[in-house]
Amino acid sequence: MESILNNPIWFSLLLQQEEYAEGCDNVRFFKKDVGPFVGLRDNTPENFQLLYNLLEEDRVVVLFTPQADLDPSPLKIGLKMPGYQMVFEGEIPTVTGSIPITSLTSKHVPEMLGLTELAQPGPFSTRTIEFGNYRGIHKEGKLVAMAGHRLQSDSSIEISAVCTHPDHAGQGYARILLEDQIRIIRQNGKIPYLHVRSDNTRAVELYKRMGFRIRTAMYFYVMKK
Repeated sequence: MESILNNPIWFSLLLQQEEYAEGCDNVRFFKKDVGPFVGLRDNTPENFQLLYNLLEEDRVVVLFTPQADLDPSPLKIGLKMPGYQMVFEGEIPTVTGSIPITSLTSKHVPEMLGLTELAQPGPFSTRTIEFGNYRGIHKEGKLVAMAGHRLQSDSSIEISAVCTHPDHAGQGYARILLEDQIRIIRQNGKIPYLHVRSDNTRAVELYKRMGFRIRTAMYFYVMKK
């Protein structure tokens, strides 16, 4: 599991999410309308050259790695964000409260795109919902908070796109949806984990209180051909 979590995008595209993969034996990336994420078997100069050759001009991709001094030449780094990978080790949360949670479907995609554009939880495309188990909270008929799955292996599932409309912040919706996702993942016999920017101290502290621990530093590289 350690090696899988150190290279989560690669192993997701190699196994459980292979149907969404493009690339070759050493370099894989999600179809553009699913997500911008790319995985390499190893972060070698040869594999970055392969990736460069496979991508169309101006394509932007995102790589997760614990490696702080990455050189992806000939790709150019547009942004490097330090963060953490956090793994859930707490007890399965019990259901509390009475706020209804809705399973989101393709009809909700326009709302989901609008919410993620506003709240900026990370990359979200027209087919990102296909990662599965996206669920949200509606108020007065409008989607105000959501969360879902993203990277998956045979032992773990990443929780992603946790976001709340700024007008509805402070209501505890993020925690409610995180607990909901944790229950779904644990009931399927897998380990929940997530990624977070290290400067997002409020979120990091919330995740710790909920039973997540920092497993490793993780750097998010936004790269462009």
